[in-house]
Amino acid sequence: MEKLMYLVWLEPGATRAEVADTVLGSVAQELLSLDPLRLTIDAWDPESDIPAPVPTPEGETPLHALVSLWIDAVDYRDPFEKVLGGAAEHVAGYEVVESLYRDYGGNQWSAARDWPDGGRSPGVLTVALLRQHPELSFEDWMTRWHTRISPITEAIQPRCRYVRNAVFRAVTDGAPPIRGIVEEAWPSLEHVTDPMLFYCADGDSQRMNEHVTQMIDEITAFTDLSTLRSVTMSEWILKS
Repeated sequence: MEKLMYLVWLEPGATRAEVADTVLGSVAQELLSLDPLRLTIDAWDPESDIPAPVPTPEGETPLHALVSLWIDAVDYRDPFEKVLGGAAEHVAGYEVVESLYRDYGGNQWSAARDWPDGGRSPGVLTVALLRQHPELSFEDWMTRWHTRISPITEAIQPRCRYVRNAVFRAVTDGAPPIRGIVEEAWPSLEHVTDPMLFYCADGDSQRMNEHVTQMIDEITAFTDLSTLRSVTMSEWILKS
């Protein structure tokens, strides 16, 4: 079994409602009809309409959807890509290695998943697209991601679920040189927009500032912030 992830952009002026209607409507149904082993769609929809921790630069179209497919082999991806290509203006696909660092119910921030396939996951998701820091080798970059970034952010942020997807290779022409795709689930929209909640500061401004500084120091040593893209989305586990 292999995991493929597709970054999907519709027309630049598409609204969150239009994105949801398309990717969670006809696109989702057509993908399901192809019987993937598993299917999840993260959608830039009205229910996730809050500013991302790292806003998309002005004039740039935000990522509209992230489609995760599990199939027997990458060789059999063409029918799925035809569905995505028929609905989107641009699609970038990657073969990835998934690492589930934290799942729902694995800490105090959420209970174990008890909602059915096809329903929206509670809270809100942030999806980050990462490029390798130019001063780090791939091995050093991966080591920093797994042994420093993951446990540090786990300790200072209220994260319900954390999925690390290391890009093995691009499977579509012209795909941006993304090396990592991160999906992070949070208990509520407020946990993303309120710095006190987002940095587990419990009303202590000094603690919040310390956590913010720690986060910035770690992330800037890990990736060039000018290349980092982050969007708020809703997670839809359509087939588990």
